[in-house]
This record gives sequence, C-alpha cells and structure tokens, in this order.
Amino acid sequence: MPDGMFRDYSLSFTGRRSLLSDILEREVGMEYKELQIIANDIRKGIMEAVYHAGCGHPGGSLSAAEIFTYLFFKELNIDEMDPGKPDRDRFVLSKGHITPGYYAALAQRGFFPGAELSTFRKLGSRLQGHPDMKKTPGVDMSSGSLGQGISVAAGMALSGKLSFKDYRVYTLAGDGEIQEGQVWEAAMFAAHRKLDNLVVIVDNNNLQIDGTVEEICSPYPIDKKFEAFGFHAVTVNGHSFEELEKAFLTAKQTKGKPTVIIAETVKGKGISFMENNLSWHSGVMNEEQYELAMEELERERKLLCQES
Repeated sequence: MPDGMFRDYSLSFTGRRSLLSDILEREVGMEYKELQIIANDIRKGIMEAVYHAGCGHPGGSLSAAEIFTYLFFKELNIDEMDPGKPDRDRFVLSKGHITPGYYAALAQRGFFPGAELSTFRKLGSRLQGHPDMKKTPGVDMSSGSLGQGISVAAGMALSGKLSFKDYRVYTLAGDGEIQEGQVWEAAMFAAHRKLDNLVVIVDNNNLQIDGTVEEICSPYPIDKKFEAFGFHAVTVNGHSFEELEKAFLTAKQTKGKPTVIIAETVKGKGISFMENNLSWHSGVMNEEQYELAMEELERERKLLCQES
C-alpha cells in the first residue's frame, strides 16, 4: 500500500467531526442527503477495518450501513459523552459478526477515534471480532452467538417495562440468523409480554455464508411469520432513509406489541465488486481491491456533497 494511504483516510475521519457536530446540533431534522454522506463514511470505515485486519465480514456490514446510520444519528437516544447513561436507548447487535459496520458507526458518532478502526481484531485492541460491552464504548451487549440477540433485547425491554422506564430497545438480526429456533421463542415471549418498546430489525440481504437464505432454509415470508408470532411487521427498502424513517415512526406509534422492520438490502452495498457477491460474506481484500473500494466511495461522497 502506498505510504500515507491510510493516514489520509484517518485524517478525513477526524476532519469530519466538526461537520457531524454541526449536523447533530441543528434544530431542524437531519436531511436524507446528510445521512447518505454519513453512511458513505461508515462504509469507508468498514473498508479500513477489514483491510487492516486482514479478515472480517464486509458484506453484511455494508448492507446494514444505512440502518446503522439511521439508528446512531437519528433514532437512538444516546450520548457519546456518557455511554452508560441510565435512560439511554439500548442496541443489541444480534448478528454480532458485522462489527466493522457497528464500530464504524460508533466511531463516526464519536464514541472513540476513527483511527482505532485500523486496530480491528488486533491483539490488545478493544475492537474485537465480536462486540465486547466491557471494553468498547457504546456497546450495550456482548454478542456473536447467532439467534441470541432478540432474547437479550426482549429481556432489556421487559426490564424497562417493569422499572417504569421509557427507554426503547433495538436489535439488528440477519435473515440467515432467523433460521435459529431461539429467535422464534424470543419473538413469542416478546409479543406475549406486549413489549411495544422493542424493535427488531432484520437485515434481509438474502445471502448467508453458504448461499441464498431461500436455498439454505427459507424464512420467507418473514413479515407473515413475525405477524403470526404477534409482531407488527413493516417491510422497507433498507437503503432508503425516507422509508426507514417512516418505519421507525410506525414502531413508536404501535402499542401493545413489538415491531419488526424487515429491511430489504443488497449484500456488499456500495462496493461494485462486492455487491450480491457471496464470497464477500467474509473475505480478505488485497491492496488493489482496498484502493478501488475507497476510490469508489470517495467518488460517491463527492457526488453527494455536490448535490447537498
């Protein structure tokens, strides 16, 4: 890799902090274009983390970039200066292997410096392959064993109800992950307890490690299955901030039952050679691929800035 390549991108993370602060302090709601710019920057962070680690899960991280962006920059009641504040909203990454996207979003929000993304999966780093609530600022739950996140989130939501707290709980699961039986036990429990403070987001990119979810063990129709278990179900384009905004608003307005948002996405979204390419569920980029990915994202960012 040419000298200074990563340093230049790291500086761009630092330089964007003032822009992000200005955005967050605006009285008027954030514009979709600004969210698109942040999602693009999160994708850059994903590339940095995976490339410098020499391993990781870029495909599902990229498909969830808009979801992470909307959650951490518009939806969640959180404070990067006080990550453990008692009244904060909770987030559980059920598909715990897509930490490149999770960490990039946390870094963008200011929970830790963006330069730390280059330490992803390194010995001694607080940014390990699965999130660690004891080490990483902004992480509410250690996760990684697929199928368990909705159970944990339901427990958090029930605790809020029993304690008469008004925080909300969000969990992000994969479409392959919902083949796990525990997901449906947790769904049945959440609906039985009328946990309307719980929102499950399913990243429906239709690819898992061995093939399409239809080929491996079809969960379709996902909305009807969750409805049968007592959820209010909403299906959206997971790359559309307008649709995500409407879905999360609907979730807040839904009373007496939890909500599932099925976000239809493209695995590897934003990187031409990764989109809908199963081999990038997990994978190692060489120097040429890394540079190409960063160039594509930088071109997209410039276009977004020109339009905004």
